[in-house]
Amino acid sequence: MTTSPGTVDSTTAESGRLRTVLSAGERPARATAVSATLTHLWRAMMAFKHFPVQLIDIVLMPLIFLLMFTYLFGGAFADSTEEYLQFYLPGVTVQAVVMMTVYTGTSLNTDIHKGVFDRFRTLPFWQPATLAGSLLGDVLRYVVALATTVSLGLLLGFRPDGGFLGVLGAVLVLIVFGFSVSWIFAALGVVASEPERVSGTSMIVLYPLLFMSNIFVMPETMPGWMQAIVDANPMSHAATASRELMHGTAGFWDVGLVLCVSAGLVAVFAPLTMRLYRNKNAH
Repeated sequence: MTTSPGTVDSTTAESGRLRTVLSAGERPARATAVSATLTHLWRAMMAFKHFPVQLIDIVLMPLIFLLMFTYLFGGAFADSTEEYLQFYLPGVTVQAVVMMTVYTGTSLNTDIHKGVFDRFRTLPFWQPATLAGSLLGDVLRYVVALATTVSLGLLLGFRPDGGFLGVLGAVLVLIVFGFSVSWIFAALGVVASEPERVSGTSMIVLYPLLFMSNIFVMPETMPGWMQAIVDANPMSHAATASRELMHGTAGFWDVGLVLCVSAGLVAVFAPLTMRLYRNKNAH
């Protein structure tokens, strides 16, 4: 099949006009690392609008634990449900935040297997923004879970001696702690074969850590070998900081230790997650 000179001339002319139109417009500036991260943060926040059912898990899970342990076990643990509430509520806030970090891995793994991240990697922006924006978006989950848990606790009779500033300080420390833990599950979300594997593995790891801590009972009631585990458990340090901040007895080391642990988790797992994600994209 041959092409006539007129057809070639027409095609060349069309190409020339197309180049003229494309070059005439002003191209938008290339996205910076900050702007790309903020865009993905906004995308993560919009997930609440399109999938509001996830708020049920975020709100109900900590509330069920608070009510169940306070009124089923509070009398056995502390001889008084009111007294146990003063001890348990600052601890259950740690549980509320840590349980939410699992969403980081599952949502990330879901996007990977749906091919969303395959589309992202073809676009000209700072690629780690997809991870950083998603993890920052999870902070909203922490805020909702903490706000509902503390609010119910106040209605049930919880009275923080540290006042508003003590509660606010505990919330901020727990948000930092939750953000650092979320990098662990982000790494798991990158390498897991399916979202269900992320949630299943996460629960196997989380529940022993949560129950072998000082969230529910004082370590002094435990055997010596378990007290050593509880004392080394990062969940225990977070619960101690939350408890003492809310009750106005926190010292520098109580808060500083949690912040140091959080910084260590981010220093280890953030680069690891970025590397795993980059290698996965390379394949």
